[in-house]
Amino acid sequence: MPVIDLNSDVGESFGSWSMGDDAAIFESVSSANVACGFHAGDPSTIAQTCRDAASANITIGAHVAYRDLAGFGRRFLDCSQTELADDILYQLGALQAMAASTGKRIHYVKPHGALYNAIVTHEGHAQAVVDAVRALGGDLPILGLPGSVVHAKAEAAGLRAVSEAFADRNYTPEGTLVSRREPDAVIHDVGTVTANMVRLATEGKIVAVDGTVLTTDAESICVHSDTPGAVAMAAAVRRALEAAGIHIRSFA
Repeated sequence: MPVIDLNSDVGESFGSWSMGDDAAIFESVSSANVACGFHAGDPSTIAQTCRDAASANITIGAHVAYRDLAGFGRRFLDCSQTELADDILYQLGALQAMAASTGKRIHYVKPHGALYNAIVTHEGHAQAVVDAVRALGGDLPILGLPGSVVHAKAEAAGLRAVSEAFADRNYTPEGTLVSRREPDAVIHDVGTVTANMVRLATEGKIVAVDGTVLTTDAESICVHSDTPGAVAMAAAVRRALEAAGIHIRSFA
């Protein structure tokens, strides 16, 4: 039976500011990209998210980001490679401790927001992500966009590079994500999303915003938890995939 992972960005609430319904979305996904405090998430939120993930038997991954709490990690920061590697290692260590308190551990790393997009092409910041993962002392897989610089550097360092597709985002003809500054960046129609993801899982194809058909070897599908109707969308994607004979299981 074909297998694919469903992941979601979680643990992004902060203090009295609530973001997403993590416990509900855990009913549909197999992997949790847990915020590490630099773009979102306070210690209590992160700890509770790890507890909820552990209770739901969801694989925990580190959702590392630029140090940009005010901008939700969606702004590029022109920091040095060393500074960024240190920031990422700091986040990995914090989440590793939180996960360990629940009897679990980090199983992979997925950069967030502007960092995720930057390391598609940015040599220095891509290397910083790889350096931080290696500095942690393990061989955690790095989840990212197919064909990205960070994937090439991960593989060169002996790390597993895992390709990802986005259920609720539109793609450019070049295979990158349409900028959130554009009105058509996010797909809100559940029918469109489910049809796209079944095509992805069964044919390895994604249709770009201009109709271009892109080929991908994605092992994981992301459903953003902060998209309106995210819980229902994640459930619909899982149902559609399972109805198409696809088994949902974490890649890690």
